[in-house]
Amino acid sequence: MAEPRPRPASEPPPRAPSGPPTRRDAGRRPEARGPGAPSAAADNAPARRRRWWDAPAVRWLGGVLALIVAAVAVFIALFQWNWLRGPIDGYASAHLHRQVVIHGNLSGRLLTWTPSLTAQNVTIGEPAWAGAGPMATLPQLTVAIDLKALLLGRLVITKVDAEHPSAHLVRDASGRNNWTFAGPEVAPQPLKLPAIRNLIVDDGRMVLEDARRKLSFTGQFSSNEQLAGYGHGRFTLTGQGALNGAPFTAAIVGGPLINVDPNQPYPFQSEIRSGATHIVAQGAIRRPFDLGIFTAHGRISGDDMADLYDLSGLALPSSAPYDLSGDLSRDDDRADITHLTGRVGDTDLAGHLTVLDAGGRRDLTGDLVSRRLKLADLTAAIGGAPRGVVRGLVTSPTQRAEAARLTAEHRILPDARLDVGRMGEMDADVHYRAETVDAGPLPIRQMVVRARLDHGLLTLDPISLILPQGALSGDIRLDARRRRPVTTVNLALAHAQVQELLPLVRGQPPAEGDLAAAVRLTGAGASVREAAGNAGGVVTVAMPSGQMRKLLAELMGIDVARSLFLYLSHDQSSTPIRCAVADFRAQGGVLTVQRLVIDTAAVQATGKGTIDLRSETLNLTISGKPKHLRLLRLAAPITLTGRLDDPKMGVDIGKALPQLGLSALLGAFVAPLAAILPLVGPGAAKDADCGALMSEARGLGAPLGH
Repeated sequence: MAEPRPRPASEPPPRAPSGPPTRRDAGRRPEARGPGAPSAAADNAPARRRRWWDAPAVRWLGGVLALIVAAVAVFIALFQWNWLRGPIDGYASAHLHRQVVIHGNLSGRLLTWTPSLTAQNVTIGEPAWAGAGPMATLPQLTVAIDLKALLLGRLVITKVDAEHPSAHLVRDASGRNNWTFAGPEVAPQPLKLPAIRNLIVDDGRMVLEDARRKLSFTGQFSSNEQLAGYGHGRFTLTGQGALNGAPFTAAIVGGPLINVDPNQPYPFQSEIRSGATHIVAQGAIRRPFDLGIFTAHGRISGDDMADLYDLSGLALPSSAPYDLSGDLSRDDDRADITHLTGRVGDTDLAGHLTVLDAGGRRDLTGDLVSRRLKLADLTAAIGGAPRGVVRGLVTSPTQRAEAARLTAEHRILPDARLDVGRMGEMDADVHYRAETVDAGPLPIRQMVVRARLDHGLLTLDPISLILPQGALSGDIRLDARRRRPVTTVNLALAHAQVQELLPLVRGQPPAEGDLAAAVRLTGAGASVREAAGNAGGVVTVAMPSGQMRKLLAELMGIDVARSLFLYLSHDQSSTPIRCAVADFRAQGGVLTVQRLVIDTAAVQATGKGTIDLRSETLNLTISGKPKHLRLLRLAAPITLTGRLDDPKMGVDIGKALPQLGLSALLGAFVAPLAAILPLVGPGAAKDADCGALMSEARGLGAPLGH
């Protein structure tokens, strides 16, 4: 076979066919390649480099992942959940600021969208200040979370299952409690839990010891879908104890705790009894289970609103028996009571109140109104009770007993000690208005008061009692910041009509005219009687003009003949009053007359004496001198003596004995006609300087016009 002809160097290599293979080429075998010719694998090398899984880095990463999977498989096969008890104990203890220990086994379930942990025999210790021992024990606790929600940044607990849990809750007198899981520098806050869809509690026990509220309570709580009968599928808390020495019971029922929607309100009902206090409420927790945000409609009744301090922490004044209802809305540190309606004693009450809690200190504000105020209902606020039997007045057994005691002892001022120590624990600013007032014989038409409490200083300013003509206005201050409370009264009566304040005699007022008065008294004491018994200051009463029945005027001058004639003839005529002034100085609870002048057209009368607030008695004498000649005038002063609740008017005959003795002597030794000479009044009295008297009364605070 002939060898191929060698190709000259200048000859170009043969060209490959440009078109598709022809039928002639189809059966040809590939040309043999020489030793230096490239292989077929070399022809396919660019295609193989394009496969990413053949890259060394990818192969290395695959090997690492395989090792990790193998390690996880080995870890799962050998893992013991109890290895996590220590880390979980430490984490929980640090966040709850007390020791948390899992004494039993720990198990879990992770390969699910709702991973869970189950712990046996868990104890939660007390904070350092509460001493040793557990605050709570949980024989078995299972907690499951929503992993999908957690990946989105929300903690949603899908299940909490607690078997036979028990809790010992404590609050000391300073307000520290062991159920606030925060550091000591953080003020106690309402319990706020994450959203829990399913909460199962089987046969729980709770003991509460609250020194601040003087409450001890033992209760049982549960929430189990497997229960039958009362409470089936619902949360229930029932128990009993004592609140400030009075029997205490509570029953709280919540809605089903299965499939709770964190975005829907959680309903509840509650009924609480403490002595005579009864509370019934129905509402909803707006965001389960944030107990600091809820709404409710409720009704509360009892004998005395001051008893609510142990339940609410509000230092409310003592009151007559009450029955009130309204809507309560709480949002963390703010609570609003709206649509408040009901009665306190025989007085209707409506309005709204707001309570703010700043660092454990409460601030009460609001507006209250009564269509009709029965003034006797306010006596409880100063520690007293209506005296005697008041038809229709609602009173408690305690108030009836106090009223009977005051009546038996013939006293007006109550000596019940006011609990002013509570006043320093809260602040307040409340407006009150009574559209009409039932004040018995007193002609009071309306009442307006603004009560402010600021760190133990109670101020009623302004306080205004509207009369048919005129008003009694001013302010009253009770300073409880001192060891011994001090009360200051500053009141003024302006443009009043004396005929509206005095009882009628034979259908007619004994006097008529404008009346002004001022009371400025300060006394120390923990009761009204004690403060009055130490009072000092001034009391001034002034009447610039008016009229007086002639009978009363002649009696002041003891014109025997003329008074007898006026009395027998039923004479109702009047004599002008030029002016009248009574000025008292108070010291140690005794008001002593400094000046008492009643100047009429017929008689000028002056007085002296005392009013003793300690014994609630008075001893006044009024002596009159006629301005004109009077026959059969007896120089014996009029007396006003006895108890403040039942004063007696009389004539001091002892002062007239020398006059009567001289009359008898002249009748026996001179002549019968001469016997009347000592009884003749020459009428030497002159008009008083009314301008000066009114100016002095004005200087002492009496609101008189210039």
